[in-house]
Amino acid sequence: MPYKIVVKASARKEIERLPVNVTEAIDKKITMLADNPRLIGSVKLSGFINLYRVRVMDYRIVYSIHDEIIVVEIIKIAHRKEIYKHL
Repeated sequence: MPYKIVVKASARKEIERLPVNVTEAIDKKITMLADNPRLIGSVKLSGFINLYRVRVMDYRIVYSIHDEIIVVEIIKIAHRKEIYKHL
């Protein structure tokens, strides 16, 4: 059963500011997260209970997995140099 994807409003705004080719790659990766939120290449963030990240080009998608309600929440999308400054 695929997970439901919930994108925070702030993450949606971050996506809208990115170049089209990056946006398309991020959309594809988010779709893949619905089928398997623990993709090969996804990393659990240390220091956080339920946060993961996955790479898309020079950008990172930070998300949480809620297995009990079958939801993946996209929390933040940013360039790799900026992503960890605001978590």
